[in-house]
Amino acid sequence: KRTQTISSNAQWFEDHSPVDPRFKKKEVKGVTANVICAAMLGGDEYPSTAIGINLPNADWIRAEHGSKSVTIGNLTEAYNKAAHGNGFKEEFVIDAETIAMIEKYGDVCDDLHTDLHECLGHGSGQLLPGVDPDVLKSYGNTIEEARADLFGLYYIADEKLVELGLTPDAEAYKSQYYTYVMNGLMTQLTRIKPGHDIEEAHMRNRALIARWCYDNGTAIEMVRRNGKTFVAINDYEALRALFAQLLAEIQRIKSEGDYEAAKALVEKYAVKVDSELHAEVLERYRQLNLAPYKGFLNPVMTPVTGDDGEITDISIDYTEGYSEQMLRYSRQYGTLI
Repeated sequence: KRTQTISSNAQWFEDHSPVDPRFKKKEVKGVTANVICAAMLGGDEYPSTAIGINLPNADWIRAEHGSKSVTIGNLTEAYNKAAHGNGFKEEFVIDAETIAMIEKYGDVCDDLHTDLHECLGHGSGQLLPGVDPDVLKSYGNTIEEARADLFGLYYIADEKLVELGLTPDAEAYKSQYYTYVMNGLMTQLTRIKPGHDIEEAHMRNRALIARWCYDNGTAIEMVRRNGKTFVAINDYEALRALFAQLLAEIQRIKSEGDYEAAKALVEKYAVKVDSELHAEVLERYRQLNLAPYKGFLNPVMTPVTGDDGEITDISIDYTEGYSEQMLRYSRQYGTLI
C-alpha cells in the first residue's frame, strides 16, 4: 500500500519539487513500485545486498517509458530488528530524547525514505535536450544518488505524507533527518580504514549532503560532550530548506550536465576524511563489538516430493553457517566459474 500510494501520486511530487521548472518532467510516465520479499540472494547481491532497486538506469528510457522500483521488505525488517538494542544509538545519538524519537519513528521513516529514493527520486527530473547522460563521468553516480536521497529527504517532512497516511504525524521526519545527518557526518566512517578516502558512491553522496548542510548555516552543529563528538540538529525546518536548496543545485548539475560543478561539490564534501574524528568514531565503534557491514545467509531449500515424484512442498532450513554455506557453494557450483 505504501509504495502504491507513492507511485500513484508521483505527478504531484514532481510538480511540487523545489527545482527549476525547466528540469521537471511535464508528464510522469510509468512509475510503479512494489514491496517484495527475497527468498534467496545471489551474485553481487549476496551476502550483502541492496534494500531497494530502481531500473532502468538509462535516462532516455526513463523519459519515454518511466521506471520500476522494488523495496525488499524482509531485508529492511531484518536490518531494523538487528539494530534494536545493540548499543549503537546509545553510543552515538546525542541524548535520550532523540533516541526515543528514533525508536518511535525510525523504522517507518527508514522504509519510507527508501521508497521515496527509489520510486520518486531516481525517477524524477529530466535532462535538457542535447545533454549527454554520461557527461558527469566518475562523479555521475554520486550526484545521482545524492539527487535521489535529497528528493526523499525533502518530501519525508512534507505535510502531504501525513495527509496520505505515509507518516504518523508531522514530527516523524525528524528521526530520519537526525540519523541521516549523523551517518553522513560520522557513523558511516566505521566502514573506512584509517588513512583511506571515501570511495563508494552511496557513502560519498551521504557525506556530500550532510557536510554541505553543516557548512551552510547553523541548522547542524558538531558538539563535544564528555570527551565525545555528537551531531546536534538545532533547526529541523532550516535543515529541510537546506535540503531543498541543495536538491535544486544537484538537479541543475544533472540536467545541464555541469561537470565542473559536480566535480567541485564531490571533491570538496564527499571524499576526504577528518582523521581525528575518524579515529574517535572507530574507537567508539570498536567497543560495541559490531560489524560495520551486515549480510544475509540463504536458507537451504530442499524439495519434498510425493509418491508420484511431483514436488509437493519445499522444506526450509536456516541452520547452515556462513563458512559452511560458502564451502558448499564452492563444492557444488565451482565448476560454473
